[in-house]
Amino acid sequence: MPKALDNPDVLVGMETGDDAAVYRLRPDLALVVTTDFFTPVVDDAYTFGAIAAANALSDIYAMGAQPLMAINLVAFPIKELGPSVLAEILRGGLEKVREAGIDILGGHSIDDHEPKYGLAVVGTVHPDRVVRNRGGLPGDRLVLTKALGTGVITTAIKHEVAPAAAAAAAIDSMLRLNRDAAQAMATVEVHAATDVTGFGLLGHLHYLARASGLSARVEAASVPLLPGAEMLADAGEVPGGTRSNERFLAARVSWPAGLPAARQTLLCDAQTSGGLLMAVPGTDVDRLLGALADRRAPGFVVGELTDGDAGAIVVV
Repeated sequence: MPKALDNPDVLVGMETGDDAAVYRLRPDLALVVTTDFFTPVVDDAYTFGAIAAANALSDIYAMGAQPLMAINLVAFPIKELGPSVLAEILRGGLEKVREAGIDILGGHSIDDHEPKYGLAVVGTVHPDRVVRNRGGLPGDRLVLTKALGTGVITTAIKHEVAPAAAAAAAIDSMLRLNRDAAQAMATVEVHAATDVTGFGLLGHLHYLARASGLSARVEAASVPLLPGAEMLADAGEVPGGTRSNERFLAARVSWPAGLPAARQTLLCDAQTSGGLLMAVPGTDVDRLLGALADRRAPGFVVGELTDGDAGAIVVV
């Protein structure tokens, strides 16, 4: 990869695979820029559009920023599926973006045999308040704000074997903006944060710990799971992305004897529109959990950062 330009206003680039790029415009203002798009994870076009928008907005929230505007990214087989399906996808995206308090100001589309939808999103943050996926300290507690299992459950939805309650819980989770969690995060000292998406909980934690020069410990029993997720994982309803995560993490995670295989899979499960994972000083954990509860946002303490090999994870 060519050497990056030496620009002091680039506050966050590609160095640690962070959630978004951050560029300082002036001493009190920085732009946060991200993009994300994917193929449908549910059958309903409107719901797919809304989930894709929530997922794209999540990177802005993970950086401690506020969204400013968005533009559509669309790949769609207009001749095969027709304009009404596309209109519903775009309506779902627009309404979710407006729930976040911003608007979609344009976009770009191409003809493609497989539908894909997402957003490019721009946000703003004070340069001194950027939350990165590095900077964690030994003893920081790890707080997660959404249950795991959307990858497994959406795979089961595609195969038409997902129980109704499991599908509904996964869709509700994916539709929930990380806005309230980000607002709660802003009330305490957070040393590092990321959102949990395609690399799964342990994959994203690996990168956060590695960038912080630390190891991590995760309490498997404390990690929340969506209803039905463990049963579906045990039945083999596991997406390819999750299997890739398992292979990547094999040499980076120490597993306890006797941990059920389904729970191990879910700790690696590739998430869509997952929650925030925050590294918080132990003295601030109760305040953070209280701030989340005040906003009716869930929060779970799932482990801590520790001294040790950078990026190594011990599951207990």
